[in-house]
Amino acid sequence: MSSTGTTKGGRGKTAKAKAVSRSSKAGLQFPVGRIARFLKKGRYAERVGSGSPVYLSAVLEYLAAEVLELAGNAARDNKKNRIVPRHIQLAVRNDEELSKLLGGVTIANGGVLPNIHQNLLPKKSGKGKGDIGSASQEF
Repeated sequence: MSSTGTTKGGRGKTAKAKAVSRSSKAGLQFPVGRIARFLKKGRYAERVGSGSPVYLSAVLEYLAAEVLELAGNAARDNKKNRIVPRHIQLAVRNDEELSKLLGGVTIANGGVLPNIHQNLLPKKSGKGKGDIGSASQEF
């Protein structure tokens, strides 16, 4: 290893190395550099480590992929090709962990989960085993 500043290919100082983004180095789709900038600009801490924006990008990408997968399944169940806020609402509220995470979040145009209270459903009026106990009331 010489310290003359030559690159790997031996092209000398004139050839500049191709810039590789931190997102591609980490194998992520979410922008690591932008998240690092937001962390610094937000003044959440005096200093920001080099690994923290990578970790945060990975977590945000995972959450986005999870929500989109479930919302895509909800859209397919409704025979639609496009994900709309209703599908995101159905996906989030039907998943226990996502519902807990986004418990205080209102999704615009999401609607509510279809739910009919048990007391409002019609009574079962079937003859059979349920009528056996009524004979003792006559005595």
